[in-house]
Amino acid sequence: MDLSNNLLALILGFIEGLTEFLPVSSTGHILLAGHFLGFESTGKTFEVVIQLGAVMAVLSVYAAKLWQVFTTAPSEPASRRFIAAVLLAFLPAVFIGVLTHDFIKAVLFESPRLIAVMLILGGLVLLFVDRMKLTSKYEDAMDIPIPRAIAIGFIQCLAMIPGVSRSGATIVGALALGASKRASAEFSFFLAMPTMAGAFAYDLMKNWHLLDPNAVTQIGIGFVAAFILAVIVVKGLLGYVSRHGYALFGWWRIVVGITVLLALGAGT
Repeated sequence: MDLSNNLLALILGFIEGLTEFLPVSSTGHILLAGHFLGFESTGKTFEVVIQLGAVMAVLSVYAAKLWQVFTTAPSEPASRRFIAAVLLAFLPAVFIGVLTHDFIKAVLFESPRLIAVMLILGGLVLLFVDRMKLTSKYEDAMDIPIPRAIAIGFIQCLAMIPGVSRSGATIVGALALGASKRASAEFSFFLAMPTMAGAFAYDLMKNWHLLDPNAVTQIGIGFVAAFILAVIVVKGLLGYVSRHGYALFGWWRIVVGITVLLALGAGT
């Protein structure tokens, strides 16, 4: 498809912002869209770095709550426990991500069929979990105990396989460990901040020398687009999942995955 790289960067940025906090795999969607639209980024850095736009969206939406948590931490045990829970849940991604970074970028990112299959399998998992009668022990993300937060952090590492979905893995993990649908989504938002910021920093450190002015421009365009759409999604997602659950996203994943497999089979 004959579209300029800057326009493609804008489209992919919008896809990133739309899908980052939905349990549908933003990275999977971006890689598949790039594959079919003919977008090639240097070292696949674009696909990782524009996620910072989504991180900034969460920071902007939750700025007041974050300020309250950090300013009350010296006097409030609940605030200190929540900060510790998020940071400890982030650590598994640090160690596993550093060890597997090159394999993920060079092998898994280059396999559209794997991404499509993982989208379908993840969709089936979401549909199954959404129909389960789970008992909610934690109605607020700040109430999730540290051991369960760490377990969610390990589950998050499954999303290093593109197509699994970071938010999908953390949400399903939190639901299975007793969090409500709203608390699961909110904890996923908070855990995204250090996880995605860390992925951005590490990838940029390894690949900054490969970036030329055109690549930097494309990243800037994608960053802004991702920020705008992510703000909208973050503001609306909690209310939606509280009322309707995650079935819609499960079906979305399955339809996209099957469509991609059919397109690949047809040689598109």
